Amino acid sequence: MSDETRSVAVITGAAGGLGRSLARACAARGMRLVLSDLEAGPLAEVASGLPASAEALPVAADVSRAGDLEQLAGAAYGRFGAVHLLFNNAGVGLSRTVADTTAQDWQWVLGVNLWGVIHGVQAFLPRMEAQPFPSRIVNTASAAGFLSEPGMAAYSVSKHGVVVLSETLERELRAAGSQVGVTVLCPAFFPTGISDSERVRPPELRGTAEPGEASRLAEARLRRAVESGRLGADEVAEAALRGALAGEAYVFTHPRIRLALEERQEAIRRACPHPGTPGPS
Repeated sequence: MSDETRSVAVITGAAGGLGRSLARACAARGMRLVLSDLEAGPLAEVASGLPASAEALPVAADVSRAGDLEQLAGAAYGRFGAVHLLFNNAGVGLSRTVADTTAQDWQWVLGVNLWGVIHGVQAFLPRMEAQPFPSRIVNTASAAGFLSEPGMAAYSVSKHGVVVLSETLERELRAAGSQVGVTVLCPAFFPTGISDSERVRPPELRGTAEPGEASRLAEARLRRAVESGRLGADEVAEAALRGALAGEAYVFTHPRIRLALEERQEAIRRACPHPGTPGPS
């Protein structure tokens, strides 16, 4: 992965936010691009807005559908014959208490955020393993993949799942001596359109119940956190790309999250018995 010029990068969720910034960062390095998103119009705008020298293939796809990701992989390899970087980046946000989270909410959020990554891995990994050169899968999780904040159950569950999937896959591939590596991207909140995700929710997964007061407050907190982020999408994209090219297993972009991670780890350490401690009688 040291020579990225003319490499091929596949990016899901490329029509806005972090995906758009990843497309720009990869194009600036001379990479050829396969850009995918559910929203075909904005996706075409991103592709047409790249430098004239950039070679980009836009492919509309719904990551929650395994068949769409198989078609995306086929289009990528059909056009370029190789994939060096796969960014499983598409995601949606939702703020609801556990009590207010409906079955439709769970299906939607997990379908995009977790199953989207699973489908990406299933579609691309066999092809990437068959390549005679190193390549890398970059899964967008979140700092929420290590935390359990109130009002964020479905989102956090999906991101915890992405972290575990990435860690497990990385260990399995390393043990097998594979040339495919895995990076999990774990930013805190930064300005994107994720707080407006409802616009892309399928009609059949829209709930009819109004969220309670606690959920409305959580939604307001999410919107404030996203809008007040000190880092922008371009900076997060650069950090993700640098980490992937350097072969990093984790990319954390917000140093202040370290304290929250340490507090959680300390709570677990205190609760876990020391080796040799007698169990319940």
